[in-house]
Amino acid sequence: MELTDQSALTSGSDFWQTTAAGGVPAITLTDGPHGVRLQSDASDMLAGRPATCFPPAVASGSTWDPELLRRMGEALGDECRAMDVQVLLGPGVNLKRTPLGGRNFEYFSEDPILSGVLATEWVRGLQSKGVGASLKHFAVNNQETDRMTISADIDERTLRELYLRAFQRVVTAAQPWTVMCAYNKVNGVYASQHHWLLTEVLRDEWGFEGVVVSDWGAVVDRVAALAAGLDLTMPGPDAAGDAELAAAVRDGKLPAEVLDTAVARIRALVEKSVPPGGDYDAEAHHALARDIAARGIVLLKNDDEVLPLRTEGQSIAVLGEFARTPRYQGGGSSQITPTRLDDALTEITATTAAPVRFAPGYNPDHDAADETLIAEAAALAAGSDVAVVFVGTTRETEGADRADLDLPAAHLALIERVVTANPRTVVVLSNGAVVRTAPWDAAVPGLVEAWLLGQAGGSAIADVLFGRVNPSGRLAETIPVKLSDHPSYLDFPGENGHVRHGEGLHVGYRGFDAREQEVSYPFGFGLSYTTFSYGEATAVTTADGVEITVPVTNSGARDGREVVQVYVSKPASRVRRVPRELKGFATVGIAAGATKTVTVRIPRDDLAYWDTRLDSWVVEDGDYTFAVGASSRDLRTTVTLAVAGSPGARWPLTADSTIAEWMADPRGAELLREAFAAGGDSPLVAAAREGEFELLGGMPLARLAVFPGSPFTPDTVTKLAEQANG
Repeated sequence: MELTDQSALTSGSDFWQTTAAGGVPAITLTDGPHGVRLQSDASDMLAGRPATCFPPAVASGSTWDPELLRRMGEALGDECRAMDVQVLLGPGVNLKRTPLGGRNFEYFSEDPILSGVLATEWVRGLQSKGVGASLKHFAVNNQETDRMTISADIDERTLRELYLRAFQRVVTAAQPWTVMCAYNKVNGVYASQHHWLLTEVLRDEWGFEGVVVSDWGAVVDRVAALAAGLDLTMPGPDAAGDAELAAAVRDGKLPAEVLDTAVARIRALVEKSVPPGGDYDAEAHHALARDIAARGIVLLKNDDEVLPLRTEGQSIAVLGEFARTPRYQGGGSSQITPTRLDDALTEITATTAAPVRFAPGYNPDHDAADETLIAEAAALAAGSDVAVVFVGTTRETEGADRADLDLPAAHLALIERVVTANPRTVVVLSNGAVVRTAPWDAAVPGLVEAWLLGQAGGSAIADVLFGRVNPSGRLAETIPVKLSDHPSYLDFPGENGHVRHGEGLHVGYRGFDAREQEVSYPFGFGLSYTTFSYGEATAVTTADGVEITVPVTNSGARDGREVVQVYVSKPASRVRRVPRELKGFATVGIAAGATKTVTVRIPRDDLAYWDTRLDSWVVEDGDYTFAVGASSRDLRTTVTLAVAGSPGARWPLTADSTIAEWMADPRGAELLREAFAAGGDSPLVAAAREGEFELLGGMPLARLAVFPGSPFTPDTVTKLAEQANG
């Protein structure tokens, strides 16, 4: 292939298509991840052809159901095939580091295990239809503020264990056809030019075989990006960049084999793309979107069994414009033109034979309260058996982070007046990320977190309110009492081009639990119209990990679903650990009065921490505690199991290792005691003989050589280290 054709293949021909060159045809990539946003009007980049608007990840993540995500991926694959799309840009697996993240509605969770398991099945479902996924945004893309220039400054252990872990799981388990690099810098280096990320980790360690594509406009330097491991720069055309690449190869500044490899990867991507195929069943996809939406709704409060609503003999006041004009998705590149759109007011009215009266309560375009609208709503509430108030955030969008967690003033005023007029009030939230519920939720008996639910959200809300669907959604992110409680609060959004991830490992529930911080609703929480009881958990080691088994009984009168969650801790660890971490879960349907034995499998690799001294993953030897329950703070049964450590995983002892580190190592302690026993009569040796290792503990071994009469010299220290390390 001609050098000019090779260079052209590594950039787009327009906004959505790759370049056809050297006998390689073009393919189409387009936005996802919860719908196929294929641009229909060249003058409007955000207008797409009608497609099913499935629930965004904020809702689908709350299902905790990998099977549902696989089915969603399959449906998206069918729609891509029908529209001649070869790569769908999704899923997004960046962590919800802060609840203010403007793009949180596109991400699954504040936990990498939950995000990784769900995204893996989404990718498997999509790619089973011959359509490629684009796992994004790699990596540490956790805010919209200065998103194209900010440097996410983060230590390697936190990076490995949290921010890369979901990516690693999807890559190793599902091999997405493409991975999309992020806009931001990671520790000062643009993600598009980050050789360690794109080559050393993604390809060399994880075995990624596909194409690394840029986020749209993320590439600053085409030559540096290609050298780092990026294959495809989007969008295009970029004639100047193509020429620069060709010149770099001709001049020897870029090895020809680097360009050859990128071209081979792009050719392989094009060759495995399948031709467009038929149509799709829009009604069936709408029904699936309704199922996913209903399963993603989280019931937060249900005092005095105010829910489910009755279908007759109970007058209902439906209040709030969002009941009639739904918020169903966020703004930006994932905005879908739906094939149809359900609203809750219509569905509630159609469900019940009792009177349903509506008042808008607020103007969704204005945050300030309108006394006339509020008074009308309060009057309807007072004259009804139950009031259902629809409130939420007015906008979340790509490109801008939120300023706070509060509902608009008009929505808060509406809640206060309605619950005063009618104590049997249910609040339904529509929001792309958590909102502050304290203190107003104390006065509200019913609280439903309905997120942004996609085009079938109105029907799904009615399904849950009337009990056609028993709610089983669980929070994938913690709801704090106030913003300043959040672990990210002091370091977000950064300044002068840098954001410091100062909370380290203590992201989300990990930080709340480590500080024993009160929260409004914990990670993993969600109520049901039935109740579940847990028996005693048991644990066994297997060839590839640990199996936790627990009997779970539906002790109520309704069929329902429980999300069984397993949190792991390591007592007496030699490294800093958070109190507990989600390591496995299972979603299981259980009939009323029945008991099911639930087994949760935890891969051994998920028990590992990143050891910065060994520069590798290590499973620590010893007892692990496996706590099983219904949320991170509702742990019903606990079992302890001894797990064998990683073979040969021990910290090397050097001249710079402290006395305490030597004494903590069995072989090192033995050698050190022998050396002191054979030493002279210096005060240092005498102190050691008296067992004063605590006094000496923080001193590097080599430093002992400077003390008079010390038996240690640079040579003896070197020999001790050689003996200790075998």
